[in-house]
Amino acid sequence: MSTVRPARFGISTRVGAVPPPDLKPIVDWFDEQQDSRERFRWTLRDSLDELLDGQRTGRWCYQHLSKAEKTHLGTAIEVNLTKEFDIESGVDLDWRIGGIDLDCKFSREFGSWEIPMEMYRCSAHGDRSGSADHPAILVWLNEDSFQWAAGLFRVTDERLRWKSRGGAEPSERAYNRDNKRKIERNYFGEIFWLWGGIQFDLPVNVLLMMDDHRRGRILSSGSGQERVNQLFREVTGKIVGRHTVLTVAQQDDSPKRARDARNALRSEGIIVLGHLSAHVEIANILKLPAPAKGEWVSERLVAVDVDDERTKVKLDGIWWAIARPGELIQAGPRLPKDVLPDQARD
Repeated sequence: MSTVRPARFGISTRVGAVPPPDLKPIVDWFDEQQDSRERFRWTLRDSLDELLDGQRTGRWCYQHLSKAEKTHLGTAIEVNLTKEFDIESGVDLDWRIGGIDLDCKFSREFGSWEIPMEMYRCSAHGDRSGSADHPAILVWLNEDSFQWAAGLFRVTDERLRWKSRGGAEPSERAYNRDNKRKIERNYFGEIFWLWGGIQFDLPVNVLLMMDDHRRGRILSSGSGQERVNQLFREVTGKIVGRHTVLTVAQQDDSPKRARDARNALRSEGIIVLGHLSAHVEIANILKLPAPAKGEWVSERLVAVDVDDERTKVKLDGIWWAIARPGELIQAGPRLPKDVLPDQARD
């Protein structure tokens, strides 16, 4: 997957830019959807994880996909975005948003979106010509660099690639074997980027971001439960999502392994917080990322004096803080399920 330097492609990264009038209804529609940007980026992450199918295959990065599966990623993204945003079907194209027909086009190489004939008017296409110059939503991601983007582009014959035939001969349309054409690079500046341009927060693939030694310790740790236990030993202070647990455990009830790890790791002082309200409160107090449903975060704690300067939480009548390197390992606290104990100092 290509990494993008916005200036190299002439991309505007200005938040709050005014969309062209013909694309404004689509932009307004996305703006009106609750948490649209958050939902969009997670749909991209989930679509890739869906193809990796780590629970059954143990695969954990894009490079593990076959050529055919990589080709299918665009379809998975379109299907999942349709479900997530409940997008209605178009008359001429797949989607209709803000009263406008459009298609979703994904490319794993930035700038290589392929546009079919039915998306634009062209007298040379005969019956295959589109009924109008339709817009496309152009989607791209790169999990290695955490980058992703979604932009709107009005497709026209002139804005797609042409190739020179040499000499005085006129240029001809640059079709691929499927009669699709890519966007002429000179027109990249006409793309209106949702949420201000290239984004840098594609949800993290925890296993991909590890060094080989840490990942090896996790994936070679015997049973599914032992692998999940090792995952929470290795990855502390960071959100671990359901797909990561599924990939590591490779069992039908993988999320249960995360809950069981809570008991197994308590003797080592490691807590595993889930989405329960008391757990979220503990995460907030300790300044850890707060897990949502289907997420966990682990951390090793040590018992501290009430006057310890560190941020601390009171559990089992004892004050606990995040352990520093080298501090003695001791059994950790039991975690409440519903109500956090009173945090008043005695």
